[in-house]
Amino acid sequence: MSKGAVDRRIGKTRAGLQHALIALILEKGYDAITVDEICARANVGRSTFYLHYASKDALKRSGLDHLRQELAVRQQRVLAGEGEIDRLGFGLALFEHARDHIDLYRALVGGQGGTIAIMEIREMLAGFIRKEIMAESTGRTDRAVPPDLVVEYLVGAYVSVLTWWLDRGAEPSPQVLDEMFRQVAMNGLRRHLREAD
Repeated sequence: MSKGAVDRRIGKTRAGLQHALIALILEKGYDAITVDEICARANVGRSTFYLHYASKDALKRSGLDHLRQELAVRQQRVLAGEGEIDRLGFGLALFEHARDHIDLYRALVGGQGGTIAIMEIREMLAGFIRKEIMAESTGRTDRAVPPDLVVEYLVGAYVSVLTWWLDRGAEPSPQVLDEMFRQVAMNGLRRHLREAD
């Protein structure tokens, strides 16, 4: 079997497991799902499941890879461009992804599964924000506010705003929410970045 055929088969198996997990989360909630149920829904054996993932938590974490890739593409465009308007430009992709998968996000918020999802999203956002701040850093270490605090502040703000927004039915639109978020966040971030100049 060719490498391309093997890669397609692996991709198909992983996609099937992801779809099974999502369907089961929407039906009964993350905490109630077993690996056996995921395997039955995806029509794969337990050994195949464990060949790809160590646990249902690992499967869930891998489901955020698509979002991570989408945000990375957005950030690359932002960092390649110029102008303050592009700072935190990856946020729109986060809000659009949440709107497009609103039922899944709501299902993920409850129980232990919600804790795992939120931790993954926080870690992902911290990486993107840290990269953006470092790209703008002049290398000074005498800032009044340490960069790590700025990262934690913005990550917390994103998660809080995302939760608030989804609880209200994803209104206003992702574009409007992103614009409002950046307006509020950038007032504080501008001050922090000015201190580095």
